[in-house]
Amino acid sequence: MGTGYSIEVHKELEEEFRAAAVYRPMHIDLFEPGTELIYDVTGVPGPNKGKVCLIIEKFVGGGFAGQVYRVKVLDIEFEAGPIEGLEVGKVFAIKILIPPSGFSRLFRNLLYLVGFQGPFQLQVNPAAARSGALWQKFIRRGARIRFGDERSISDIYATFVDSELGSCGELSEWIDGRTWLLEVDDRLDLLKRWKKGRDVDVESLGSPEYRAKREFMYDFVELLHNMGAHEFARQYEWSTCKSQPNCLKRKDTEESPSKGLVAVDFRAGLALLPFLPMSPGDFKLIIQGLMRGSLVQFDRGDVGKLEQFIESHSNEFADMHQMLDELKANERLYRASVPDITHNHVRLFYSPHIWSTMLDSAVTGWKVRNLINDNCQEKLKRNKVLTLVFALIGILPFIGRFFRRIWGQTYWRHHYKSMVTSWKYLGRAIRAKVAEETISWHRSGRINDERAMKVARQVWPCLYHFPLSVLPAGLHRFFTDWQYAKERMVFILVRPVRLYFDAELREQWLKDMVTEGKKNHLLGQEDAELILSQVKEPFVQKYLKSLAVHLCTLPVTQVVSVLVAIIYVVMHPDMPRGQAYAIGFGIIALFQVVPISPGSLARGLYVVYLVIRERNFKDYNIAVFLGFFKYIGYLAFPIQMAYRYPALARFMAGHWATEAVHIVPVFGERGALLEHAVFCLFYNWPLTIRRRMRKRARMRTEMRPRYWHIVLCAIVGSGIFVFTDFAYIEKLGELPRLMEIWWLAVLVPALCGAVVTLGAGGAPMWKRIIGAATCGGAVGVLYTTVSAIFGYGGPIGAGDIVINCVWRVFIFTILSAIGMLLTEIKLPEPKAV
Repeated sequence: MGTGYSIEVHKELEEEFRAAAVYRPMHIDLFEPGTELIYDVTGVPGPNKGKVCLIIEKFVGGGFAGQVYRVKVLDIEFEAGPIEGLEVGKVFAIKILIPPSGFSRLFRNLLYLVGFQGPFQLQVNPAAARSGALWQKFIRRGARIRFGDERSISDIYATFVDSELGSCGELSEWIDGRTWLLEVDDRLDLLKRWKKGRDVDVESLGSPEYRAKREFMYDFVELLHNMGAHEFARQYEWSTCKSQPNCLKRKDTEESPSKGLVAVDFRAGLALLPFLPMSPGDFKLIIQGLMRGSLVQFDRGDVGKLEQFIESHSNEFADMHQMLDELKANERLYRASVPDITHNHVRLFYSPHIWSTMLDSAVTGWKVRNLINDNCQEKLKRNKVLTLVFALIGILPFIGRFFRRIWGQTYWRHHYKSMVTSWKYLGRAIRAKVAEETISWHRSGRINDERAMKVARQVWPCLYHFPLSVLPAGLHRFFTDWQYAKERMVFILVRPVRLYFDAELREQWLKDMVTEGKKNHLLGQEDAELILSQVKEPFVQKYLKSLAVHLCTLPVTQVVSVLVAIIYVVMHPDMPRGQAYAIGFGIIALFQVVPISPGSLARGLYVVYLVIRERNFKDYNIAVFLGFFKYIGYLAFPIQMAYRYPALARFMAGHWATEAVHIVPVFGERGALLEHAVFCLFYNWPLTIRRRMRKRARMRTEMRPRYWHIVLCAIVGSGIFVFTDFAYIEKLGELPRLMEIWWLAVLVPALCGAVVTLGAGGAPMWKRIIGAATCGGAVGVLYTTVSAIFGYGGPIGAGDIVINCVWRVFIFTILSAIGMLLTEIKLPEPKAV
């Protein structure tokens, strides 16, 4: 496993904690590869139990629902009979239902507390964990009915409690699978029609894996609703845009796009509150929940509807009646373990069973979380008043946690007592805490191996690491590690310069991107070979040098904005500091949103310099305009390359766009819908447009070109503006400024461009662009000329006429060309070749 940090150093830091010899155990967020774990497990279904020894092979990942590992079973001791599916030497997945991230844990627990007025039950309530596992068993059997193969649902074998992390967990089937391929598809128009349910030629459709997963997930959601697992279906609702990674494709079914799909995740991480939708699909889910009487949604199923489904397929479920009884018992215990006012409502006023269950489950949850020991658990079980007091203490901010610790665990009492009675023990406790924090900093990349050991052994460096730990990991390390800061500055400032001057480095840069693109399925083998064969061509080298310049301009806007903000604050010493700092931050924010920034200006001027130096406008005719604009300017050269090197242009645009998507929290996850949508936008949609334009170009070779209508369009377009001027003069007594009729200034030139290309007959594309631009420019000239001749509202100065004419020609030319291009893009599929 590539952890990004040294496991050996991590173990040494654990030894530093143990060497401190404090009474309390070390706090653990997650387990490292190679860790051996021993659990008391209960089979699903019960009642068989056993003791399982596992070794962590890989940390797969963690989210709001919990953390997932790939493990191997080293040994099993069964109490009575074997647990079906568990074998020594076999690889499994375990999911421990507590997030490794403190922020994720806090956010998840807060939403659950608002929705159900209690702690996150999947983590602290074994009955809740078993209820979810049993539902999964029934869903798996239902999948055999619907899909003909229960392997389309991952199997689950046992549940357990992890006393180190303080959470329930589950042992399930390890799926050797992957998310979807980002498939090359030049028929997105057909795919769009297919998604709308229209009739299409199936043989011409592309994206087979995408379509297979979409159909599978839609069918699976329907099955879940039919079985009563309404809120489990939320994990697979396509419209949430984040459910797609929950469905994997087994790697041993690569020969068929539609085979091997398997649903792997049935544990929701976040409660769905009616006033807090967190995805596009949540709006629909909230309405559906309200219609079922479920105001807050998480993982509630309808056991009654499940029974009806079982009765209608009695032969398939003949061996699961005891499991159904176990599910009912666990569901009753689970649902009565929290107040859940949206479902229990009035029963909270008269049902002693609910209150008794809540108090008993609270004690069980405290034991699962290691807040209390066995002795304290017995005392609280016997005395409901003490249980209520213990619960109320937990509500107290800051001190509540302290009092719970000294009440519930003997080792915490010894620990705190020794800290206040022994200076020597206090020093050991501080060293233990530092070692504990250093492990977290080391794992997150805040400090390297060498500094981690230095911090743990010398302690005093924590004085500046602790306050900086609130920063993002990269900034924390930047401010505390000079070597790392120097490397980052070299990468940001020096590497782009080296890329500009070093041809071999540029070639290797491109080759590395191509390799990464093939690995992430952004690039097909044919396109990859074509790009690599072009790497030494002069124009490719020229474009790569220009991309290096673009990288050089990345920090320009940020540097300038910060400098301007600092200068403003310094130059206004009399202004209240709060107001001055607020304006300074406003200046920085303004620089981020303006369409043309110092960085984009520098980029655009560089392109102008190339045009003048090489006396070559043709090869820069797109980049010279786009380069001046913020954000979109980064795609100027990939777009410019689209004509001469379409494969390279598509790949670079798709590569940068999809990498940027992964920065987006939750929705930017690999395999989610946003990644696929952005890839299609920047890679497959240009392919679709190119195919349609080539087909249309072949058809147009048999037609005669027409250009006479360009003059007519220019006259009509300028006539519309003249008529508008007349209307303003009659009504207001003055000419309108262009900004006052901006909607008309956009619409008329764009329509002119559209009409030019629609009526151009067999004219080639480049002549259509020139014709549209000429038409837009002519509208600007004619409009200005008529205004000047008739002098509406009074004489107009020569200077004003020239300025107005230049602005109108410039704007109308661009808008007309854009209108022409958009029309070409939006034209339907040609009927004949």
